[in-house]
Amino acid sequence: MPELPEVETVKRGLTPAMEGVVIAKADVNRPDLRWPFPPGMATRLTGQRVERLRRRSKYILADLSSGETLLIHLGMSGRMLVSGDPLGAFVHDHPAPEKHDHVVLHMANGARITFNDPRRFGAMDMMETATADTHKLLSVLGPEPLGNDFHAAHLVSAFKGKMTPVKSALLDQRIVAGLGNIYVCETLFRAKIRPTQKAGKLSKPRVERLVPIIRDVLSEAIEAGGSSLRDFRQADGELGYFQHTFDVYGREGAPCRTPECPGVIRRIVQSGRSSFYCAQCQR
Repeated sequence: MPELPEVETVKRGLTPAMEGVVIAKADVNRPDLRWPFPPGMATRLTGQRVERLRRRSKYILADLSSGETLLIHLGMSGRMLVSGDPLGAFVHDHPAPEKHDHVVLHMANGARITFNDPRRFGAMDMMETATADTHKLLSVLGPEPLGNDFHAAHLVSAFKGKMTPVKSALLDQRIVAGLGNIYVCETLFRAKIRPTQKAGKLSKPRVERLVPIIRDVLSEAIEAGGSSLRDFRQADGELGYFQHTFDVYGREGAPCRTPECPGVIRRIVQSGRSSFYCAQCQR
């Protein structure tokens, strides 16, 4: 599942082709993905200018001139691809339509935005822009980890009394939005905190130290274009590269990269997800 850096990378790739541009025509080629598309979605999109493209957690939001917002979730295999961009940021001509091109946006500048999703775990919805924060998927989200509302005091308060493992606490979207399995594993390694530690038992300084580490890990991943493990591609079709710098994720049995540490990376399963850590470094 794409995490915050992957979604942010796609959003940045879409921006030059979509922001400020009218959707000349919208093709909706099936009635649903994970859930049914909103009624009349193609008509509601056609002719509208994309006033602003933004990200909230793992969702891409396109604010339209109609006063509505298009919500996009990539799911496990969804891809947003740009072709024919007249600005020259993308080198691809319009490809031949594919079986799983479920939604296609023909932009007035000549660009084409294609949502392709073989597994159909992605989703799209539309809502009033003015009340978008009350949408069922957005209203439950905590602060953005790269935003001003995510700070040490917030995390200390959120962890207080929590007897869940710290990894589970960081994956809780009500505490911080957008973090996923990969980047929580990498964060906890840098913080030298074992993923099984109880969140409420961590000292205040250790919790506070997590905030800048989370920001650093996410910023580095965005700079690298995200992590490509299976299906993820950037909007121009390129792979992300952060997976080449993983310290622990997917490195079970490999030596720890901490200088002079004799440990090897272990894998355990927590709540059905793999956690990778070094038992020597992380306490």
